[in-house]
Amino acid sequence: MGDVVDFQAGPIRDASRAGDYGRVIELARKGRQMTQAALGQALGMSQSAVSRLEKHGSASYSTDVLAAAAAHLQIPPALVGLADGRTAQVQVRDDDPMHRRTVLGGAVAAMAAPILATVPDTHDTAGGQAAALRLTTSAYRRLDGTTPSRDLADAVAGHIRLIQTITHTANKDADRARLAAVGSEAASFAGWLAWDKGDHGSARSWYGGAVKAARTSANPLLTAYQIGTLAQFEAHTGNGVQALNLARRARRVLSDKRPAVADAWLLSVEALGHAAAGDRRSADQVLTASRTAAQALTADQEPPPWPWVFSFTPDKVAACRVTCGARLGLPEWVLAEDVEALTTGHAKQRALLVLDIAAGHLAGGRVEAAFALASHALEVGLQYRSGRIVERARTVRRSLTTTSPPKVVRDFDERLHGVYL
Repeated sequence: MGDVVDFQAGPIRDASRAGDYGRVIELARKGRQMTQAALGQALGMSQSAVSRLEKHGSASYSTDVLAAAAAHLQIPPALVGLADGRTAQVQVRDDDPMHRRTVLGGAVAAMAAPILATVPDTHDTAGGQAAALRLTTSAYRRLDGTTPSRDLADAVAGHIRLIQTITHTANKDADRARLAAVGSEAASFAGWLAWDKGDHGSARSWYGGAVKAARTSANPLLTAYQIGTLAQFEAHTGNGVQALNLARRARRVLSDKRPAVADAWLLSVEALGHAAAGDRRSADQVLTASRTAAQALTADQEPPPWPWVFSFTPDKVAACRVTCGARLGLPEWVLAEDVEALTTGHAKQRALLVLDIAAGHLAGGRVEAAFALASHALEVGLQYRSGRIVERARTVRRSLTTTSPPKVVRDFDERLHGVYL
């Protein structure tokens, strides 16, 4: 999950001590900037059931429900009265792919088991299946921050095959639509994994599949989100015109019913498209509009609708400006932001932004600073075997042409030499 929650903060600690575990869940959910509906969808509960859970006070609770909510919101189990809860530790042997798949499968099962216990055992079989499958996707997403994409990809592909099998056996249109939405989320995640591996062809295919499944789900918000995600991918890979066309298509899907968060986010995607196309003026204009929209969202404090699980904030626009500045060779864009505040997220995401910052330093003639940062990011890329990070590091290196590189660059070249991901 993107937003960091301080579980030692007074209100959460006090609610836990009072046995008001519903209040703990409510505070954690709001800290994650999730709606009750989004949490309910993840846990296989209705929005009203989540509301009742959060207002339950110090009465007795179902341990299964507490375990599910704690797992999804990453609440320390002790804070909801589950003293025996423990997070699965994943230790992978690099030399044994079969062992990796077995361990990862076991880790996902351990993470998902308490959550799956909350899936309603009713005659709504497809609804329970959809909730369980969605939670398994969420478990894989949590592993992404600490696990190489190459180790997750096969397991996620198998997960998607299971979703497809269950979808094909569904008898009702409503059930197929619900399962298609689950499949769209999983395919989009598979696209991210392929992109992180540096396999752009597979990433594009998975993202296209996510769009197709979203259309089958008949959910315009999900469809627009997945088209926008594909647009973002195309922009990052240098296909600016294609990215802009896709972003406009996403807007058409939503027409005038576009929620504010979708508007702010799609403006940032368009900025990336303009930057990929080399259009500084247009990129600047839409970034300004995106920042204004994000500031209005922050002031409004309304949780975003699913599938925008987390709020779109001015910091995210600032990070987008850094990336656009790196693509356009504009150090004044890259280094004008409070870059320290922007390097959030998990290690792989931080490494990519650090490489953009390095590109800004290099464009400004600060070679030593640029390659000191790039070297740090490269080490993260090698640690997680991320083809995307390594290729971005190569791009930064190609932008420097000199016959007598300084030592920091020679060291970088030596580290990069012989890397095959």
